[in-house]
Amino acid sequence: MLPITDHLLHLLRLEKTSFRVYTVSALLLSLLFFLFRLLLQLLRFCWRFHLTCRRLRCFPQPPRRNWLLGHLGMFLPNESGLQDEKKVLDSLHHVVLVWLGPVLPLLVLVHPDYIKPVVGASAMVAPKDDFFYGFLKPWLGDGLLLSKGAKWSRHRRLLTPAFHFDILKPYMKIFNQSTDTMHAKWRRLAKGSSVVSLDMFEHVSLMTLDSLQKCVFSYNSNCQEKMSDYISAIIELSALVVRRQYRLHHYLDFVYYHLTADGRHFRRACNIVHRFTTEVIQERRRALCQQGTQAWLKAKQGKALDFIDVLLLARDEDGKELSDEDIRAEADTFMFEGHDTTSSGLSWVLFNLAKHPEYQEKCREEIREVMKGRELEELQWDDLTQLPFITMCIKESLRQFPPVTLVSRRCTEDVKLPDGRVIPKGIICLVSIYGTHHNPTVWPDSKVYNPYRFDPDTPQQRSPLAYVPFSAGPRNCIGQSFAMAEMRVVVALTLLRFRLSVDRTRKVRRKPELILRTENGIWLNVEPLTPRA
Repeated sequence: MLPITDHLLHLLRLEKTSFRVYTVSALLLSLLFFLFRLLLQLLRFCWRFHLTCRRLRCFPQPPRRNWLLGHLGMFLPNESGLQDEKKVLDSLHHVVLVWLGPVLPLLVLVHPDYIKPVVGASAMVAPKDDFFYGFLKPWLGDGLLLSKGAKWSRHRRLLTPAFHFDILKPYMKIFNQSTDTMHAKWRRLAKGSSVVSLDMFEHVSLMTLDSLQKCVFSYNSNCQEKMSDYISAIIELSALVVRRQYRLHHYLDFVYYHLTADGRHFRRACNIVHRFTTEVIQERRRALCQQGTQAWLKAKQGKALDFIDVLLLARDEDGKELSDEDIRAEADTFMFEGHDTTSSGLSWVLFNLAKHPEYQEKCREEIREVMKGRELEELQWDDLTQLPFITMCIKESLRQFPPVTLVSRRCTEDVKLPDGRVIPKGIICLVSIYGTHHNPTVWPDSKVYNPYRFDPDTPQQRSPLAYVPFSAGPRNCIGQSFAMAEMRVVVALTLLRFRLSVDRTRKVRRKPELILRTENGIWLNVEPLTPRA
């Protein structure tokens, strides 16, 4: 028996050894197969990259720093960077190729004819690029700014009625009230002195946030007098997103959210904003369900429908409504886009009018004529058409200092340009609004502030895409009528009540971030005018 047992044990050992050898061989083969596939993918990537580089050779580019960095660090987001960009635009007038490092090419479009094929393409062919907008996703979700494809198309259709003139007209009272609050604060600050120097960005930003909370939520936070947690969180989120863009180690979500103080602050601020929006939506939906649509609308008679109301009532072709998450994303997007861009546009137009007292006085005469014989200094919707010169001044300021300096699109298929050149599939295009607005072949003397460029009585022969402060094409800014109405109210009432001049002790230096800001604010001398008799 023992020899048989020994024989069996020997066979078992041989079998185990064979199994180990087979297992090791299988693992090695799997590893080799994986490495082979990886190598093939790498070779395909290199080949595609080589072909893309060959196709991009037809596009001019400024001299690079070196092969590794490309153009990184050459066009910084500050005053000197914008001046360097202007020098490039003076010689390259249509499209410019720039490299972020050795492997990421970007095409910068700076001429209306070259912008048209990209911004005019469908949202499927040229969607917004995640690389430049991704950091906003945890805050804004899948709202109009960030969503793509069918979801974007559906939401755009559902949100368009929210910006109809009939919805916007009642907001005029809110614009007037928020402006009155800001002006009352200015008068208090000027007490004991005929002139006070104020930072327009600080005051106007709070004023636009005040207006938006009332228009979006029917909520009065009194944020111009006392900061609320919600408003503080929005301001903090805007600053944190900008800061993250310039810190490469913060690009990794795990590092940012788990290993940095900024990431923890971002999450906390997001929670505050989302909690506020969600509570308003849920409370409003409960009231809608309890009362029924007709009774709920009847209770709203005589009151302005706010943004949340319109979204709760929205239905698509199949009768489907927006979810609470969808409404929250759209409300958060509108709060973000509506306050920052409008406050930038307003601050710059007040700066331009402070620099040009002759235009300022002409605007003042125009609003005084509109207000003649009225007891209340309050603008109505129909008054906006009676402010042509103020509108011209606002438009020229938006040309010279566009709040959003560029937008990005990723081409999902080849896009042909008017001269026959082709933007290869997969390339990120930067539509430079600033570059187009300062292109010398489109705008002669582009540095000069000249409101008469937009004189409706002497129309200019230029492309509609020469002036795109609200972008253009299918994904243009849905809220531009809202923004223009608010800006006209604020500019008109401000010049009716105050005389503005530039504070020469504080230099204004531009700083393009999410919007066009300045390094240290826009400080203007504000002089209260004697109330009209």
